[in-house]
Amino acid sequence: MRNIPVRFFQTMAISQKQVLSLQQKLSPQQIQMIKLLELPTVQLEQRIKQEIEENIVLEEEERAPEEGAEPKEISVEEYLREDDTPAYKMRMNNFSRDDKQRPVYLTEGRSLQEYLVEQLGYRNLSEREMRLATYLVGSIDEDGYLRRELESVADDIAFTLGVETSTEELERLLAVIHELEPAGVGARNLQECLLLQINQLPMHSSVRRLARKILTVHFDEFVKKHYERLIARLQITEEEFREAIAEIKRLAPKPGNLYAEGGTNTTPYIIPDFLLDYQEGRFQLSLNSYNVPDVKVNRRYVEMIRDMVGADGKVREEDKEALQFVKSKIDSAKWFISAIKQRHDTLMRTMQTILDYQQEYFRTGDRAKLRPMILKDIADRTGLDVSTISRVVNSKYVQTQFGIILLKSLFSEAMQTASGEEVSSYEIKTLLQRCIDEEDKRHPLTDETLMNMLNDHGYCIARRTVAKYREMLDIPVARLRKQI
Repeated sequence: MRNIPVRFFQTMAISQKQVLSLQQKLSPQQIQMIKLLELPTVQLEQRIKQEIEENIVLEEEERAPEEGAEPKEISVEEYLREDDTPAYKMRMNNFSRDDKQRPVYLTEGRSLQEYLVEQLGYRNLSEREMRLATYLVGSIDEDGYLRRELESVADDIAFTLGVETSTEELERLLAVIHELEPAGVGARNLQECLLLQINQLPMHSSVRRLARKILTVHFDEFVKKHYERLIARLQITEEEFREAIAEIKRLAPKPGNLYAEGGTNTTPYIIPDFLLDYQEGRFQLSLNSYNVPDVKVNRRYVEMIRDMVGADGKVREEDKEALQFVKSKIDSAKWFISAIKQRHDTLMRTMQTILDYQQEYFRTGDRAKLRPMILKDIADRTGLDVSTISRVVNSKYVQTQFGIILLKSLFSEAMQTASGEEVSSYEIKTLLQRCIDEEDKRHPLTDETLMNMLNDHGYCIARRTVAKYREMLDIPVARLRKQI
């Protein structure tokens, strides 16, 4: 037996020591308060209804009827008064006794995919081809494009349908989809989409043949608006080129939008959080709480606690658990009501400060009269933290006499003029937009030229700032604004 040497290790002593440190932690109530502050009016209504469902102590408080909304009293004589209209005029006789009453079904119409699948049913396709083509149709987005690679579609078909297919087979079926209506559906890029549409038109004129040639051979130059180069390469006149461009502009870049029978309505509906009325030189600001329910604690549970507590102030052993449950729910309900009130006060306090700061703008609606304003300006005036102001103005809207305004859009950085005066960046953007609108579209103004024009007006800004403001206004560069 071999002797194994024993090694002794020096062990570290275990010791305890106190360390004093400062840490900021938010309580669950504070976190909930922050979340309530961020919610717009629509989501607040849903949050209150959710709290009413979860907390049995909370209940919706009935609102008192508005002044002037009392129903008009109607006398009994008015009910008993005979109508002079003959009875036969009150009946419909355009049906027979054999007619059966059928239910009326309300539908939104067919979707684009259902419309395409219906057209595939008129094609001579096998059962396998129909399944594959239907899957391809399901991959087409709302704009009418197939934005996925056929290899990935083939992998998904093998995984979901259990059918092995190839990109060549899918390519043949996609060519069938390209023949369906609306024209251009199923295209994988803009060039293919426009070519599918123009190829379905009769080529009875030289203008259409020229437009097809531009889209087929010179698409990159056309997109980049290298018009002089195209005119020289095609050896045509400006008038012929202008007519060809007009023919291309008649095509639809998003063919899916042409089908509207069962389309989804994605238009956002904005419900303002604040209502601002301006009459006779006076502002009247209010919080939009029309659909937001008022909540209160149900008095029945408060009386239940009083009944559980005896005259000697003691609680029976079998009632302790129920008492603790009801008490926790009442405390939670009281805190929630207090949080809603605190949210109301914070929102009104912030909005009133913004109104006082931007009175000239709210009187006229002229964005050029917006004063430079950042979050810290409002935070200093209200005494609130900058993060609180940021949460208040985020996703909140105010309804004014000139439209619904996003509060966040009222904040802008300050720019200094040549005379030392501070102006809002909106004023510079308005002037920049006007300069671009009035430019010669055959020779658009470059960012450097726009910078010089703004400097001549007294706004000392750099070329990169002009480019930033132009992008914020969603205005392309000079080359892409060029027109013939």
